Amino acid sequence: MAENRAAAYAEGVPCWVDVQLPDVEAGKRFYGDLFGWSFESDTADPADGAAGAAGGGSAWARLGGADVARLARKTDGRMPTAWTVFFATPDAGDLCRRVLVAGGTVVTAPAPVRDLGTAALVADPQGAVFGVWQAAAHRGFGARHAPGTFAWAQLYTSDTDAANAFYARLFHDALFGAGADPDFGRAPVTEVFAAGMPSQFVVHFRTGDVEAATGAVRQLGGRVQAPPFETSYGKAAVVTDNQGASFALLQR
Repeated sequence: MAENRAAAYAEGVPCWVDVQLPDVEAGKRFYGDLFGWSFESDTADPADGAAGAAGGGSAWARLGGADVARLARKTDGRMPTAWTVFFATPDAGDLCRRVLVAGGTVVTAPAPVRDLGTAALVADPQGAVFGVWQAAAHRGFGARHAPGTFAWAQLYTSDTDAANAFYARLFHDALFGAGADPDFGRAPVTEVFAAGMPSQFVVHFRTGDVEAATGAVRQLGGRVQAPPFETSYGKAAVVTDNQGASFALLQR
């Protein structure tokens, strides 16, 4: 991973994404071809074991030398194959306490990730899981908003009013403060998914041509869940990779 000791992102800003995959090598081929990412093995990750383990070890994804994501090897088949968005915080423990007070749950308690920072997984009252990141050596994205990098996090939720109240309570300044320019929206789950689907975050990556990008997803073994549609923040399509992890393509 490229060392990144710049100032940490402000609290409530989406600052990092990772994906849990059963086969990291297949993920490298898919995302490398789709976005032009290069990869560096995360040899310091104790969960990876031998570098030649089935499915490959975890890896940092880079674009133009900047850290843009992490592909993590699933160590438990019961874990979902999914992208997770992490929101920045100066104090992961305090944020987890505020999540509980606001009616959410703590899925995994704050824990140090080597010298990189402190991470936790939490869920909002409707069950949508997201991460929190207290930066140390790794502040998060080295690049974002450019083609092939993170552009937006959309929460598809069963209750938009409740979600707006919950996240406003946690991240008011990032969402509604003076000069706020959030990369985070909320919408009914039925805009993309079938009625009854659980609330969930969908990570959006920027592309210059969403139609061409969805075609590339199909050619690489993925599928299109929701073909290109217009939103208030650009033209988006929701897709899955070649292992079933959902994400979106966004043309702005």
